Amino acid sequence: WTSVFDSQPNLSIGAINVDPVNPDTVWVGTGEANNRQSSSWGEGVFKSTDGGRTWKNVGLEKTMAINRIQIDPNHPDTIYVAALGNLWGPNPDRGVFKTTDGGSTWTKCLFIDENTGITDISVNPQDPNDILAAAYQRRRTAFGFNGGGPQSGLYHSSDGGAHWAKVINGLPVGDKGRIGLGRSRK
Repeated sequence: WTSVFDSQPNLSIGAINVDPVNPDTVWVGTGEANNRQSSSWGEGVFKSTDGGRTWKNVGLEKTMAINRIQIDPNHPDTIYVAALGNLWGPNPDRGVFKTTDGGSTWTKCLFIDENTGITDISVNPQDPNDILAAAYQRRRTAFGFNGGGPQSGLYHSSDGGAHWAKVINGLPVGDKGRIGLGRSRK
């Protein structure tokens, strides 16, 4: 094993993904993905195009905690980032962020509110326009935390993140907590 990220300004990593077309392209999302009382915050998304020898920060520095990075299997310059945001207060840098140019520019394609971030995202490998996002209404305080709420839940897009709808059918009624996603490749 060889360390390839120690020289970066932030060592708290919440997400890693490798480009399925070009394995020399590696994406790293910084910030503690499994947040608790002593969570470390991040400094955005880093990208390497040489297998981890060198890194470049490609944005989203204010997202604080990146929980998942998904790559469109048909268009590897299209990346989705699930960001939890600042746990200690309201924050507009929560949600799903998308780039279609390999990280040069980002758009926020899903924003629920300033107290709800995204803990997981799943892109359907058979249809990359079919996306699920797990939202988590979460706020830390000095004496505890709010670990769920009415905005937590699943959100679905069938058009590559242009439009989203909250998934209600088939889920329990009431406030939701943190949700993890997995999807079969078949």
